[in-house]
Amino acid sequence: MKVGIPKERRAGETRVAATPETVKKLKGLGLDIVVEAGAGGASYFADQDYAAAGAEIGTGGAALGADIVLKVMRPTDEELAQMKRGAMLAAVLAPYADKAAAGKYASAGVNAFAMEFMPRITRAQSMDVLSSQSNLAGYKAVIDAAGAYGRAFPMMMTAAGTIAPARAFIMGVGVAGLQAIATAKRLGAIVSATDVRAQTKEQVQSLGGTFVMVEDEDSKQAETSGGYAKEMSDAYKKKQAALIAETIKKQDIVITTALIPGRPAPVLVTEEMVRSMKPGSIIVDLAAEQGGNCPLTKAGETVEVNGVKIIGVVNLAGRLAADASSLYARNLFNFLSPLIDKTTKALKIDWNDEIIKGTCLTRDGEVVHSAVKG
Repeated sequence: MKVGIPKERRAGETRVAATPETVKKLKGLGLDIVVEAGAGGASYFADQDYAAAGAEIGTGGAALGADIVLKVMRPTDEELAQMKRGAMLAAVLAPYADKAAAGKYASAGVNAFAMEFMPRITRAQSMDVLSSQSNLAGYKAVIDAAGAYGRAFPMMMTAAGTIAPARAFIMGVGVAGLQAIATAKRLGAIVSATDVRAQTKEQVQSLGGTFVMVEDEDSKQAETSGGYAKEMSDAYKKKQAALIAETIKKQDIVITTALIPGRPAPVLVTEEMVRSMKPGSIIVDLAAEQGGNCPLTKAGETVEVNGVKIIGVVNLAGRLAADASSLYARNLFNFLSPLIDKTTKALKIDWNDEIIKGTCLTRDGEVVHSAVKG
C-alpha cells in the first residue's frame, strides 16, 4: 500500500504533511512512501533526507495517485482529478469554507477525512491538529506583536531611568491563548486574559495572568460538550463588552483568538475600542481568516487606525514551517497508524470508531458527515 505526500499548492502554504521522521515510522508500518520532489523545501526538509528515510522521490502525479494521500490543506480541483477512486485523503479540508468540496470528494470516490474535525477525546489528543498548530500560532502572535511594538516588553531598570513593562491582553483562552499568555509572560509583560468559559480562570492564573470576565449564570454554560466555546446570549455579550472596553484602554498588546467552528469569527474588539487604545498599541487577530475578531482587521495585511496597528496575518503556524510540519506530520501518523492492519499492511478502518465518525466526510461515493450533508 502506497502513501503519497504531494507538495502543497495553495498560495502561502509552507508546511508539508510528512517529515523524514514520520516517513521512517510509516515505512515501519509496512507502507511504501512517495514524496513529491521539493515537497518539504519550504519547511527545510530536503529530498535526500526523505530518500534516506526510505521514501521514493517522485512526481506530483505519483504522490496524488497513491492509495493514501496525506496533505496539509484541501486539494485543488486539479489535484483531486489526479486522485484515484477508493483512495483515502487526510488533510485540513476546511469544509465550512468550501461547502462544495465534500460533494467533489464523493463524486471522485475519495474517502476524505477532515483532520480539524478530530473529536476532543483523550484517545485523540495526539492526533489533534488544531491544538498542535494553534499552540505555535499563539506563540508566533506574541513574537509578531513584540516585533511590531515600538517599546520593550519587560520592565527595565537602568541608570537613565525605568522602562515600564508592556501590558498584554489575551482574548480567548484556548490552546492558542494559553500559549500566548505563557509567551507574553516569559517576555516580561503584565498579562491579563479573558474567555467566556469561567473554568479557564485557573489556567490563566496558573500561568501568571489576571482573569477578566463577567461571571454570572450565562458564563457557567459557555462550553459545548465537545470542549469548544459556544455563542453567548446578547445580554451577556453586552455586559462582557463593557468590561472589555474598560480593560482594553489600558493595554499595549491585544491578541484575539476566538473562533467558533462553522461560524464567522465573533467580534471582540470594536472600532470604538480600537480608537480608545494608545497610539503605538498592537492588535494581533488570529481569527483574520474567518472575518476577524475586530471588524477593522484585513486578512493578510497590517492596517493602522489612530496609531494602533492591527495585524491580520494568516497561517501563523505556517510561518514556523519546520516545527509546524513536524507536529502536523506526527498528528497524521498517530491518526493513520491504528488504521493499518499489522498482518496485511493494508487499511483496516473501523467505521464505527468515534474518531473515524468524527473526521470522515465522504465514504464510498457518499457524503456521510452531518456537518456537510445536503
